[in-house]
Amino acid sequence: QVQLVESGGGLVQAGGSLRLSCAASGRTFSNYAVGWFRQAPGKEREFLAAINRGGGSQYYADSVQGRFTISRDNAKNTVFLQMNSLKPEDTAVYYCAARTGWPTFSTRDYHYWGQGTQVTVSS
Repeated sequence: QVQLVESGGGLVQAGGSLRLSCAASGRTFSNYAVGWFRQAPGKEREFLAAINRGGGSQYYADSVQGRFTISRDNAKNTVFLQMNSLKPEDTAVYYCAARTGWPTFSTRDYHYWGQGTQVTVSS
């Protein structure tokens, strides 16, 4: 089992930045690929970014490419999502998730999920 806890959400003005953290406990965190997803009210949960176990490969959705950066510090069992140039449409609950194997884009492939952190971007 891997337990995930997100933090760093909050209220920010459009154009601002936030850094989300996903802290893991339980099994060896470096054995897991990690993805970030978000879900806005009335919408499906969508893929944002993912990173492989070692941190050397990152993947992004087109909607956040160039604005968001995923990284990880395995020594601290933490994955980060740096979010810049935020837009009101980025408002959602943000989730991190972990899976064994290579990162994927599908929510169905991830075995472990955090509880989410709210991000609200005001115009």
